[in-house]
Amino acid sequence: MTRHLPFARRARLLVVAGALLLASAPSAASATGSPAPGHGLSTPAVTFVPAATLPSEALRDLNHPVPLDEYRPDTGAAASTLAPRATRSAVAAGNEQTDLREQCTKHREAAASKGWLKSRFETCQHRPFDLVVRDMRGTQEIGRLWFDVWVLGFATDGARRVDFVSSIENIRVQTAPGSGADARNWTVGQYFSHTSGSPSGDPSSTVTPPKKESRDELLGAWDKQPQWTLTYTSPDAGPQWSKGNLQLVESLIMTELTVNAPDVAPYNQVDAYHSNVRFDYAGPIAGKHKGTVFTEGRAELALSLKDPAVNESAQHILDAQKNPERTFPSWPGKSVPGAKEPLHRLIDTKKQEANREKSISECTKVWGNYSGTPLQCDEYPFASTREGSNKGDNRYSVRLIDGADNETGGRRLNSVYTANRILDGDPFFVKITS
Repeated sequence: MTRHLPFARRARLLVVAGALLLASAPSAASATGSPAPGHGLSTPAVTFVPAATLPSEALRDLNHPVPLDEYRPDTGAAASTLAPRATRSAVAAGNEQTDLREQCTKHREAAASKGWLKSRFETCQHRPFDLVVRDMRGTQEIGRLWFDVWVLGFATDGARRVDFVSSIENIRVQTAPGSGADARNWTVGQYFSHTSGSPSGDPSSTVTPPKKESRDELLGAWDKQPQWTLTYTSPDAGPQWSKGNLQLVESLIMTELTVNAPDVAPYNQVDAYHSNVRFDYAGPIAGKHKGTVFTEGRAELALSLKDPAVNESAQHILDAQKNPERTFPSWPGKSVPGAKEPLHRLIDTKKQEANREKSISECTKVWGNYSGTPLQCDEYPFASTREGSNKGDNRYSVRLIDGADNETGGRRLNSVYTANRILDGDPFFVKITS
């Protein structure tokens, strides 16, 4: 049975990982039906190809998927001899997994490609595969394989840990009668890999992988036990944040998927799935003193115009985002970030105070002395962001609003910081709803 050499696989993964880390956005996954390095000098005349690359007439006799345990190689699992049954998920999942799966299904398009990020702590991929075994010399379709890949990711707020629950499930097959093909000899392989590094270049920043990062088995083994779990952790040296050491570790965790059969050129999906993960021990600024996040997850402060506790803050932010030229300071062509262009958290308290002083000065210039009133100077972007008023580009707005409203808005912002482990420089957005 054809197999990938470990060295060849690791070399490809390192190349892809390097490209992903350098790129500004994740690249599209690559798939090929040609053999990978290490498979010998001869190329099998039979290969796996995606069904989507073939014309519909080529698939006319291979469009009757049958669950693996109903498959009969002598008949090719023809629909006329075997009654099809409902597709199934053989994974018994807990409430957390079930909930993420249900939500992932509602985001089908994103989940089927790069994966869908529910938050900075949950991500998922649900990707269907449909492959055809084809004789390239005679352009004869010999068999077909359908299966679903699920990857659920759970980062931990409170521990330097991330878990991936992966499965190959809903396996269905069909082979052409008389072809001699036996789908029971086909295998699927999942190979996880990871990188580790620190923004500060600390060589002690490492990721501890699970004992088993790969699984390559016959379809029958996957059908009986579709699910497996991988846990990645990062060791810590105890609280060091007071010394300026947040023990940041960044990791790219990715998978390669292969499909093999005897005397068949394998199918290989190098970047089948990947996640960017960050481990930290940032202390109280992050809420729970240590934790892990998916860095591409979206963090958002949402305020409602209908919420009496923050409706003045919400209206000010909405005006700044939608009609910035009507806000103060006023100048032609003014734009204020936060809706589509993210804000970035600022931890430096001296710089935060400089933002507040600049904003209060602007409020006083426009409205005069408001001391002794219940009003406060509301600023957007917030003083605790790098886009605050003292940045120097005048892309900000100030307004006098009710003091209690202003303070409640500030507490809501701090809750978003800690609930999402937003550290210095991390992006987030602000959304106003009616």
